[in-house]
Amino acid sequence: MTDAAPPTRTTWSNPLFGFAAAVVTIAGLQAFGGLLGPLFLALVLMVTVAPIAGALRRRGVPRWLATLVTLGSVYAILVALVGSLVYAVAELARVLPGYGGQLNILLGEASELLATIGVGPDQIQAALDQFDVGSVVGVLQGFLAQFAGLLSNLLLILSVLLFMAFDSATFPERLRALGRTRPHVVEALTAFAHGTRSFLAVATVFGLVIAALDVAVLWVLGVPLALLFGLLAFVANFVPNIGFLIALAPPAAFALLEGGPGLMTAVVVSFMVINVLLQTVIQPRFVGDAVGLSVTVTFLALVFWGFVVGPLGALLAIPLTLLVKALLVDIHPHTRWIDILIRDDVPGAEAAEAAEDDAAEDATADPSGYSQP
Repeated sequence: MTDAAPPTRTTWSNPLFGFAAAVVTIAGLQAFGGLLGPLFLALVLMVTVAPIAGALRRRGVPRWLATLVTLGSVYAILVALVGSLVYAVAELARVLPGYGGQLNILLGEASELLATIGVGPDQIQAALDQFDVGSVVGVLQGFLAQFAGLLSNLLLILSVLLFMAFDSATFPERLRALGRTRPHVVEALTAFAHGTRSFLAVATVFGLVIAALDVAVLWVLGVPLALLFGLLAFVANFVPNIGFLIALAPPAAFALLEGGPGLMTAVVVSFMVINVLLQTVIQPRFVGDAVGLSVTVTFLALVFWGFVVGPLGALLAIPLTLLVKALLVDIHPHTRWIDILIRDDVPGAEAAEAAEDDAAEDATADPSGYSQP
């Protein structure tokens, strides 16, 4: 009788195969990033307004009317986003050419300062020749002109939202039917939707507060385009970790052109007090509690999705990560242990600490380790 041959290691269990599959998947996502970003934006918008239809249905509103109200709500959000983008680019293209004289003065002062520390005039002139205000304006105007090319994606988003709105009317029933055979799938998808809405709610509230404070500071200091920079601060608040820098750079640059280094310093200090306190210290605690992701994971998600999808991926980094977490971690009981490593808190830590404290108190009261009858 011969011994049975030892089980061979399958190709799927090879770590190199898993790494290669991940690389191919990421390359594919990046290749279709221009399409993936708008489609996922449509999904996030629909997930955000989905509770409206449920609330209307519970009040006895007909399904078709609840669907139309949901569709109108998500269209209103999309129109506000697109209108804000057009307004921002148009205002910058209109105002920036008027600061050509101030910019030349600042460049001249910088040239004199560089000359005092040994930088030759030829080197200074070569650097100045490479920088042209007209080129910056041209980029902005070109971006505004190319915005018409985004209408194809916009029409795609509108169409996808239309179909999603009709499908969302029966989605609760589908989840209940799926829950009878695949409860873990329903739990994972529900956690994704709840986490996405919680993140958007926290980011919206903090974004409105930060934007209002930034606009007030810029208005008091006399920096132009205060409302525009407040809008930028609101949008940048949805970008984790580095949103503060995105919101700070444009108003600081305009403050330098408007009032010199003193005004720029005042803007930087004011923004650091407001944004660092709210966006860096307080908000991450609420975001961590809402989505269950650690600060390190949110930063890596920002870098990864910004690389794969582009700027829209950085804006949607948290919802994208929640979807991947739902599909790869929460959907299967054997992979849920990963959630402990990427969470902002430690599940069961408070209960374990309370049990240890109780045990310590019992040991102190009865050193023998036996309880009294």
